[in-house]
Amino acid sequence: MARVAAVFVCTTILAAVCGQTSSAGTVMQVTGQAFPPPAFKSFCALERALCSTRGSKKVVELTSARRLELSEVNSAVNHRIAERSDVATSGKADDWTVPSKQGDCEDFAILKKSELIKRGWPASALLLTVARSFGQGHTVLTVRTSEGDLVLDNRTSAVRDWSRTSYRYFARQSQSNGKTWERIGSPGQL
Repeated sequence: MARVAAVFVCTTILAAVCGQTSSAGTVMQVTGQAFPPPAFKSFCALERALCSTRGSKKVVELTSARRLELSEVNSAVNHRIAERSDVATSGKADDWTVPSKQGDCEDFAILKKSELIKRGWPASALLLTVARSFGQGHTVLTVRTSEGDLVLDNRTSAVRDWSRTSYRYFARQSQSNGKTWERIGSPGQL
């Protein structure tokens, strides 16, 4: 069983890495301040480092090794954490946490940010981001790279350019102050 799981993870990672096109990516254009998600403030009071966007490196040079690292983290977290609603796990409508076994979309995004920071990625390029999907709120991790803004999502192991997803993006953490959020406008070309 472990071998089947390992083959699946390796195949998923290779598909995600090899499936990327060489076309130029897009960047999120921000259009002003936005309100953060309601549970964000209480989460940040407990986990300041994971809410931080401090650092001078706002865009990471996306090498083959870095792209593979994004795919590995995205896939590993997606397979390690069971998806469960906040109501089921904490009894609250919205509760942001660092998951150990289960969580919902923002918990996956938070854990991915934590894992990438442990691997040396700058917090200033890792932004929690909210969107709408089929009328529901959804949170992903946006990674600002030299190839465009990429999203790590609990719904897929593929790391994709944000503008090539089906989501309607609303807001993300500000790169200048992680406690504030900015509205997302139209995609801009690199």
